[in-house]
Amino acid sequence: MKPGIHPPYGPVVFRDRAAGFAFLTRSTATSDKTVAWEDGRTYPVIDVEISSASHPFYTGTARVLDTAGRVERFERRYGTGSRDGRHGGPR
Repeated sequence: MKPGIHPPYGPVVFRDRAAGFAFLTRSTATSDKTVAWEDGRTYPVIDVEISSASHPFYTGTARVLDTAGRVERFERRYGTGSRDGRHGGPR
């Protein structure tokens, strides 16, 4: 890397306060706030609103669309198509 043009890259703690979850990684992001980590050292901490510990996709609480029910409801309302194979409403 070319010296003097890149931001410092070092250890940072990202903390999801809603889920009570934090992880230590390396990043160019920094913060004035610090936190004592499990190894006894102090690192900059960045609070995030959502992480893998609280995101519905990762926690398994995401709602699944009922596509079969939606298709059936559509067919009840508008029919299953014409009988001669062409597009159109019920005959």
